[in-house]
Amino acid sequence: MLLLLTLAACQSTDKKETTAAKQAVACPPPPAPFTVRHPAWMDDATIYQVNVRQYTPEGTFRAFEQHLPRLQQMGVKVLWLMPINPIGKLNRKGSLGSAYSVYDYRAVNPQLGTLADLQQLVKAAHGRGMYVILDWVANHTSWDNPLTKQHPDWYTRDAKGNFQPPVADWQDVIDLDYGKPALRRYMTDAMLYWVKEADIDGYRADVAGLVPTDFWESTRQELEKVKPVFMLAEWDELHDPPFLKPGEFTPHTHLLEKAFDATYALHLHGLLDSLGRGQKPTSALARYYAAERRMYPAGVQLMTFTSSHDINAWDGSEYERLGPNAQPMAVLTALLPGVPLIYSGQEAALKKRLRFFDKDTIPWNGYPLQDFYTTLVKLKKSHPALRNYDACAEFRLLPSSSKTVVFERRKGDAAVLVAVNLDARPQAVPLPAAEEARQDVFSKQPAPADTLRLPAHGWRVLASQ
Repeated sequence: MLLLLTLAACQSTDKKETTAAKQAVACPPPPAPFTVRHPAWMDDATIYQVNVRQYTPEGTFRAFEQHLPRLQQMGVKVLWLMPINPIGKLNRKGSLGSAYSVYDYRAVNPQLGTLADLQQLVKAAHGRGMYVILDWVANHTSWDNPLTKQHPDWYTRDAKGNFQPPVADWQDVIDLDYGKPALRRYMTDAMLYWVKEADIDGYRADVAGLVPTDFWESTRQELEKVKPVFMLAEWDELHDPPFLKPGEFTPHTHLLEKAFDATYALHLHGLLDSLGRGQKPTSALARYYAAERRMYPAGVQLMTFTSSHDINAWDGSEYERLGPNAQPMAVLTALLPGVPLIYSGQEAALKKRLRFFDKDTIPWNGYPLQDFYTTLVKLKKSHPALRNYDACAEFRLLPSSSKTVVFERRKGDAAVLVAVNLDARPQAVPLPAAEEARQDVFSKQPAPADTLRLPAHGWRVLASQ
């Protein structure tokens, strides 16, 4: 069967090569200048974003800690905590303000708990084989951050000489000036503080592309002297973030070379939303992956997702945006190449927009999608064809209708075939021949040999190992 797209770095041309020899092929790391050393524990990891404020009625670290056994059972490997710092009061939005309006970079928001509570949470997560990264807001501070008085020269100014927001709509924060070496030193030291004091395992960098790349590169080098870290950038070099106007910004093109392990797959997210709403044919995926490969070598991966704190709050829940295709899209983002993300409440089939500046506890409703996400996360964690950063694993988009997505990921004789139907009508998908026996991951039943039948808005995941 003709393949629409094949992405792999190490493929043998010797058809007589044995399976054992195929599996023994050494996979070189991405070529220079892509020199980031990914921590070994990220190889099979799924990230889980924790909105501590909205997670429990208490909205504290201690209350969230009670959920660790459940998340461990799901197979979650990395916990991303939204900003844990105190929030500014001047020009605050809503009753509680934005967690991204930082008042003090070396303190804990007392509404979430204490430093000791954070340390205990990290220790408990580590004890369960999980890792913790903090959300870091390096680009801007609150209007009343003490730095505005201690170092007013560290901020950019408008034409009248006043502090200014980095983006017009962000009126609760003001922009920092990374042309000042002392600011860079301060920010790096603050990031080192949390690695040393709370034993955290890395950072998610807010609007990372608005901060000079060389700052992130030098800071990562210093963090690595303490421990291996995972660094996630809120950015996508294939697609400018939506708050920037065309021509307003020249993209940073090297975030994944020396600074970050992953950026957001923002372009892919927008494309998948369009597919889920029937606005584009599924053949657009081939063009996307061709563009991604032109920019990055095999083994460089982005973070895939259907929701996050921003998307849920401003664009709507996945059910609001995608309707009956919410779960099919979750299957895609979990199993397409990339580092998957689950946002707080997705396992509860959260259908509401959580308020961003006020208390709004997640209604868990018995975790109706806990088993669904557990199946996806544990498959990601256990199957050799789905490893993160594997330059030799093969990804093939297979021919399909304009309403279905079919692909295979393979490592030697181990393969996962995914078929998703985005249509309101059932679909039949022809299967490529396979020497290995396939099993349906969700039903645990043997897979058919030649034709796969998909219900409306349904999916099938077949694995051989």
